[in-house]
Amino acid sequence: MYEKNVIATLRLTQEALPELRDGGDVVLVTSTAAHGTYPGGAGYTAAKHAERMIANTMRLELVGEPIRIMEIAPGMVHTEEFSLNRYGGDQAKADAVYAGVKDPLTGDDIAEAIMWSLELPAHMNIDSMIIRPVAQASNTVVAREA
Repeated sequence: MYEKNVIATLRLTQEALPELRDGGDVVLVTSTAAHGTYPGGAGYTAAKHAERMIANTMRLELVGEPIRIMEIAPGMVHTEEFSLNRYGGDQAKADAVYAGVKDPLTGDDIAEAIMWSLELPAHMNIDSMIIRPVAQASNTVVAREA
């Protein structure tokens, strides 16, 4: 998790930086796990907190340059692969994550938020956007229908 979420993000942004110095955008998709913790999530929350700090630090280091650094932090996004990977291919555990949750977010919802952020005038930056479905109040409080 750390290699994919943190090291890869850091290396990619470092490589892209010379091309962005004339104007560009960096969008990091973190998670609500970057803003809070939950039982059983130590590895993931640590990686996402670190990824969030890359965005925060880049904003400080690049202030005054025409580069927007944005963080999009989704909550419960129902995709087949995320929960299935999270639980090592255990379909029953993956399905349980979203069981009874009315209208979890979709990948399209997150894509729409990213596009909205990128389409804003160049002088506007979305530092951080936390997006959750209405049924999710926090990383650990979720309304579930019977």
